[in-house]
Amino acid sequence: MAQLPWIDAEAVERLVPPSAAVAALRRAVEEGLDPAGDPARVAVPLTRGQFLLMPSEVPGAVGVKVLTVAPDNPARDLPRIQGLYLLCDPETLAPVALVDGIAMTNVRTPAVSALAASMLAAPEASRMVVFGTGPQAEGHVRAMRAIRELSHVDVVSRRPERAERFAEAMSQSGLSCAAAQPEAVAEADIVVCATTATEPLFPSALVADGTCVVAVGSHEPHARELEGELLGRSTVVVEDRATAQREAGDVVLAATEGRLDLEGVLTLSDLVAGAGVDRSRPTVFKSVGMAWEDLVVAAEARRRVTSG
Repeated sequence: MAQLPWIDAEAVERLVPPSAAVAALRRAVEEGLDPAGDPARVAVPLTRGQFLLMPSEVPGAVGVKVLTVAPDNPARDLPRIQGLYLLCDPETLAPVALVDGIAMTNVRTPAVSALAASMLAAPEASRMVVFGTGPQAEGHVRAMRAIRELSHVDVVSRRPERAERFAEAMSQSGLSCAAAQPEAVAEADIVVCATTATEPLFPSALVADGTCVVAVGSHEPHARELEGELLGRSTVVVEDRATAQREAGDVVLAATEGRLDLEGVLTLSDLVAGAGVDRSRPTVFKSVGMAWEDLVVAAEARRRVTSG
C-alpha cells in the first residue's frame, strides 16, 4: 500500500479554523445528518489504560478515530491521550488519509460548542469565563471569538500560575484576559468548562438567567462539572439523547437526583432545525464528543487539501 497522506496538527488548525469547522458541522446537520445514528464509542481496556475507538459514516465520508488513554503518562512527561484519525474512501473503504487525532479533538470539540452557543448565547454576549488552561480551553476561546465579539475572558484554574500564563498568552492576541476565581461566573455571558473535574466547579446560584454554559470536560457517567440544580433550571441541550444518557455525567446525575426531566432535553439537531430558546433562564450545552463530529472535520480538512 502506498504511503497515506499525513495531515498533521498544524495543517488541521490551518485548514479548518473555527469558523470553517462550525460551518461544516452546521452544514452536515442541516443536510440531514442524524447524530443518533452514530455508533457508540468503544472503550477497550488495556494493561496501562485503554483504547477508544470512534468509527462513523456520514454522507460522502467514512472514518475512525483511534485514541490511547494512558493515565500514568503525565508522570512520564508524555500526553495522557494520543491518537490518529483514519479517513477512508466511502465507496471502496480504502484508506485515503491519516490525520493527527489529538488535533482533530482540539478542533472539533470547540467547534461543536461554538455551534451550540451560536444559537444559545445572547447575540450581545461578550464576557466569557473559561475553566481550564489546556488545549480545549484555548480552543474554546478561539471558537467563541468566531461566533461572538468577546470583550473580556476570565480564566479559572486550580493552579493560579497556569491561569496567569494562559491569560498572558491570550492577551498577546489582542483579547482582554485575566486570571480569576469561580465567582467571575456571576458576570459572564458565556461559561465554558473544559476540565478533568469530577465534581461541580462552581455554585449554580452564580449563573445568571440568560447565561450560556458549555461543559465538555468528560464523557463518563459518574463525572460532572455542573451542579444538578443548574441543569434543573436551565434549557439543556445535548448532541444526542441516547449518547448523553450513556456518557454525560452532568445529565445522568442531574436526572438521577430528580432535578432534570430527560424528556425535556433538546438536541443539537433540534437547535439547527430552529427550536426556540428561552433566554429568560440559563442555557446549558453538555457535549461528550461524538464520532460524526471528527469525521465531518477530517473530511473538510482533506477536501481543503485536495482542492488546493
